[in-house]
Amino acid sequence: MSDSEDIYMQEFDVSYRFPVYFTRGVFDPENTVLHDCMSSFSNGVVRKILVYVDDGVCKAIPGIGDSIRNYLESFSDSFELANEPEEVPGGERTKNGWNVVRNIMSSMGEGHLCRHSFILAIGGGSVLDMVGFAASLVHRGVRVIRIPTSVLAQGDGGVGVKTGMDEHGQKNFVGTFAPPVAVINDFDFLKTLDDEYWIGGLSEAFKVAIIKDPEFFDLLCDKAGELKARDDEVIEDVVRRAAILHLDHIRNSGDPFEFGTARPLDFGHWAAHKLEIMSNYRLNHGLAVAIGIALDSYYAFRKGFLTEAELDRILSAFQDAGLPIWDKVLNSKTESGELVVLKGLEDFREHLGGMLTVTLPDGIGKKIEIHEIDVGIVAEAIKYLGERISRR
Repeated sequence: MSDSEDIYMQEFDVSYRFPVYFTRGVFDPENTVLHDCMSSFSNGVVRKILVYVDDGVCKAIPGIGDSIRNYLESFSDSFELANEPEEVPGGERTKNGWNVVRNIMSSMGEGHLCRHSFILAIGGGSVLDMVGFAASLVHRGVRVIRIPTSVLAQGDGGVGVKTGMDEHGQKNFVGTFAPPVAVINDFDFLKTLDDEYWIGGLSEAFKVAIIKDPEFFDLLCDKAGELKARDDEVIEDVVRRAAILHLDHIRNSGDPFEFGTARPLDFGHWAAHKLEIMSNYRLNHGLAVAIGIALDSYYAFRKGFLTEAELDRILSAFQDAGLPIWDKVLNSKTESGELVVLKGLEDFREHLGGMLTVTLPDGIGKKIEIHEIDVGIVAEAIKYLGERISRR
């Protein structure tokens, strides 16, 4: 150390834990999961709570606001409902711009919440993102309990540690790392989903199975038809296993706040994020991820990381489950003739930071990171996948 240097090195560790419950009928008066969860934080003090509900959930379950209010009022010795449950817009477009976030922050202010108050976020991934993002900014963080209501949110985004908002033409350009204090997966909500959100959510289960768990991948392939047919017992098993795989990765990867350049759980996402925006959100996140995985799986095959049989098994399972492997927007080109989807590579690199790092399957159940993409193979993949669906 030179005489001119005066450094005091600060270093600390932060331990964080949160429960993920699997249940049914969370607002049934006989179900005490939510009450017990919140009571563990109350320390005998009445805590304020605000509730935000996805408008799609409100439409699918008329009267859910009354059910929530009645449930919470039955435990008024522990909780004070600061306002009526508030309906917020759901779906991918919700995440595009600041209006929804500002409105949520304003209602938190009007409810006079403090940092020990609770936010109950009920809905699909977009609503969880928006409510969680707003809550992370108010008082630098109000406690959030997530109740995911979609296949994708229960098995993936809802159990993660991030929030995000689309801005500047990029997916999740704005956001925070803000883990919830608890997650409650109520399987009854899955029955209310439209087919595209039921099916679309399967893509994230396939994603984590392909790169981490060959036995889970076998199950998904074997049960693809039952999943498409909306078998309740099978989807519950799939959601539980996908959620735990995601949780295990976040805990054990050594990089829960993504300081590195690799992000294995974003296998298939460099294209997916761009496809959502290119399609003006006609493709929801899950459907776009399925196409992204199909593209990257073909790429892995061409680079020798997957056999032809393994590629065919992935694509066949997707098609059997009703997941898309191609969409017409893949053919979109710039005035100079370049594929528009390829812009997703630079957006992805910028979002991760550092060098481009794309995760690919290395056989089923393993992964490999690469740092360059051959655009010719991407174009070949688009052609191959388009021809495959025309033959089926």
